[in-house]
Parts: sequence; C-alpha cells; structure tokens
Amino acid sequence: MTPDHEVLVVGAGFSGIGAAIALRHSSIDDFVILEEQDDIGGSWHANKYPGIAVDISAFSYSFSREPFTWSRLFPPGKELKAYAEHCIDKYRLRPHLRFSTKVVRAEYKESAHVWHVFLEDGSSLTARFIICATGWLTKPKTPDIPGLDTFKGKVVHTAAWDQSLELTGRRVGVIGTGASSVQLVPEIASRVKQLHVYQRTPIWLLPKPDWAVPEAVRRLFTAAPWTQRSVRLLTDFMTELSFVIAMVHYRRFPFLVRAGEAASKFYLRRQVKGDRELMRKFTPSYRVGCKRPSLSKGYWRAFTRANVELLTEPIEEVTESGIRTADGKQQELDVLALATGFHVLDNLPPFPMHGTGDRDLREFWRTERFQAYEGTSIKGYPNLWFIVGPYSFTGGSWFGMIEYQVTHALRVINEARRRQATEAVIRPEKHDRSFRKALRRQQNTVFLDPSCRTSNSYYLDEHGDAPAVRPASTYEAAWRARHFDLDDYRYDRF
Repeated sequence: MTPDHEVLVVGAGFSGIGAAIALRHSSIDDFVILEEQDDIGGSWHANKYPGIAVDISAFSYSFSREPFTWSRLFPPGKELKAYAEHCIDKYRLRPHLRFSTKVVRAEYKESAHVWHVFLEDGSSLTARFIICATGWLTKPKTPDIPGLDTFKGKVVHTAAWDQSLELTGRRVGVIGTGASSVQLVPEIASRVKQLHVYQRTPIWLLPKPDWAVPEAVRRLFTAAPWTQRSVRLLTDFMTELSFVIAMVHYRRFPFLVRAGEAASKFYLRRQVKGDRELMRKFTPSYRVGCKRPSLSKGYWRAFTRANVELLTEPIEEVTESGIRTADGKQQELDVLALATGFHVLDNLPPFPMHGTGDRDLREFWRTERFQAYEGTSIKGYPNLWFIVGPYSFTGGSWFGMIEYQVTHALRVINEARRRQATEAVIRPEKHDRSFRKALRRQQNTVFLDPSCRTSNSYYLDEHGDAPAVRPASTYEAAWRARHFDLDDYRYDRF
C-alpha cells in the first residue's frame, strides 16, 4: 500500500512548524500539516486576551537557528504570531498546510505499515509516519461550577477571547490566578469599574524585566548575528539555572528553590506595600516549582487599587447576575472571564490513537502510567513520535524541547529511509529502561515534595508521577536526541 503522504504532522503551532522545517532540511517533501484552526500559530493564534505575552525571554523562546527581530525582551503575543508567519514563509511551508482540518482518530495498519487518520469532515488519509505536534495548550478547561450556564452576562475564556468585548466601566469577575490571569488582571484593572479575582491556589511570581530592545541594538543584531546568539546563550543559561536545575535537581540544590521563594516574597512585599492580609493570601503553601511559577508586570500591585478585590473563599455557585461564594457573599457582575487554563495530561493523546493489536493509547497511559522512550515514542505504536509526550519538556524553553524532539524523530525517519524500512518501532526493553530512568530521576525533583500535593499542578497525575516534566536539563536532552542508539528501534520492511 502506498500511503497518501510519507509524513503527517498534526498541528501548525511552533511544534508543527519546527517539525516541518526539519523535514525540509532532510529533503523530505512528501508531508502534510493538519491544523484544526483556521491559521497557523497554535496557542499564539488562539489566545488573544488583553496582556498576552511570552513569559520567557524571546531570545530563548525561538528556534536556535532562526533568530528574529524582537521589540522587547518579553514581546506581546502578536509578535510571536508574526514570528510563526516568518518561519512559514521562509521555509515555504504554506503548500503543505491544511487548515480547519481536525483529526478525530488514528489507527495503525499493521498489514501495511501505515497510519490511517480519520478527519472530522468524514474523510480520511494515510501516512507512513506521524509526528504529533499538538502541544499542551489546545483544549481550554471550563470550571465545573454550578450555575455557570445560567449567568446572564458575558462569559469568555481567555483562550477564546471575544475581541469585540468592551470592559471599560464594567463589573468583571476573573476566575483563576495562573499565568493567563497574571497577564490579564493588570492589563484591565485600570479600565473596569470593579474587578473581582477568584483565587483557589496562589502562584509564585517574580518580576518580569520587560525591557524594550533599542533600535541600535536591533541593528547590531542584524549586522553581527553572533551578538544575538550571545544574548541567547545568557538567557538560556538563566532559564536553566532558575527553573530546570532548581526544580529537577531539587534534592541536590534545595537552596536554589529557597532563594527563589525568598526573592518572590520580597517582590510581594514591595508590590502590596506591606499589606499583611494580601501577603498572606498571595503566599503559596507549596514549594516554588511544584507548579510553573510566572513573571509579572504588576499583577500583585493591581490588588492595591480600590476597585480590585481578591476573593479566596470557594465559589458556591454562579447566579444569573454574578457569583456567590461559600461565605454567603454575592458579587454582581457584567462579565465573567475564565482564566482556568487547559486540559494537559488528560488531553494526551489529543485524539484516540490505536497501535498494534488495536491498543488504545489513552487506555495504555491511564492503566500503565504515562511513559515514553526519551519522551517521544511508545512501545507498540510504530512510526509515531510526540513533540510533547510524557517526560518530554525539561521546563526550560519550549523551543529547546521542540528541537531535541524533532531531532530524535528525524534521525529515526532518516534511518528507516536509509534501510528502506517501512516500519520503525521502539524496542520494548529500551522503552521500559527509559521509563524506569525517568521514574528514578524524578525522585530528586521538587515535584515529589509533599507540599506539591496541594498545588493543583498540571505537572502531576493521578498516579503521583510528574510526567509533564522530563527530569533532565535541556542540554542533556538535546545531547541524548543526537546520540541515542538508532538500534534501540526495530526496523522492518513491508
């Protein structure tokens, strides 16, 4: 059987773009990129709420071999979308794109060594190899709160923001205090009449050094690209030190976590001007790193305004006119913004996938724990690689993960082509050894600290594992992607 395409990439966010660029570099042109949205960019196309911006330096939040002229150290979302457009056009990827095309199921045909992919419109196609590049932040999470569907005002999720929504002079409630809320709240606080923010779990914050990049510096980067690469090396190192090393090697370097907590508390005191009640409410009871900390440009300070209120009592129900909390108080609202994040681990895989023996991947992961070889391939699922799989993301730059995961997948695909093989599948013993290594290493991370159990972190699953984070540095993961033994896979020919 000759498949419709040699490679199918699912997702046209940066993970899919990175995979497509790598296919281009490998002179593989028979590929298609399926995207369920109507444009490229993934999260940076879907998320358009006020204040959206990258929360890691853009010099690190970009492909290492594809620099960009950024306006700021932490540019707004529209610049990330522009960067995606730049990459698509430079590498001539538009002919490979299919928009508004949602995958609903994928089945591996053992008799033909191909994946059969079914689409929402009722059609289907086949491919020899699949690179699943759907990311994490694709399925918004709507809170299960009684009465939410009865609210007579406007309800909007940050992941599907209504661009025509006017907030000036209105009473607004924001549910959630994660990364989206941290960006949204200070952006709208001065415009609304009243702002009520509902907090379940506080978040650790550090100040965001959001400096504009001077025009002279941008010209220097263009004239001497090595200067921008040098800045990237610095931001990469700072990201690895402040998060990856501190969190992944917590038991070896606990003072790094304590230093982060002390810095965050000092920042909090400065932001709320010593208000002890606010300090108490905003100080987490879990270690920094149990859930991803964030950077802020005035989130805590916004709560010192007379029109902004923090509520920590549980929400009892949403009424037709507002929200009633467990203490019996009612807040009247015109707009309700849901900054409640996304389904992450419970959205893996993002659609039903059936491997050899018709084994359902969701069932496999739920019953036998999340696991993958080097965070990307799974035993019993040939010719398939995840950009974001169990134990894939080190916690540093998302682009670092994209690059080492794509490197892994393309090494195997190119080896299969060299051997004229039609199937490449990870050997079960190699897969299991990789999983045991991940479990052993995660014992040294902050994620298994007892305090993490109260953090409501998407890093943790129902088994008590932390499969959302790879217990390794980005540098180690990149080295492994370039040097793992290709014979860890078995190659067969149809």
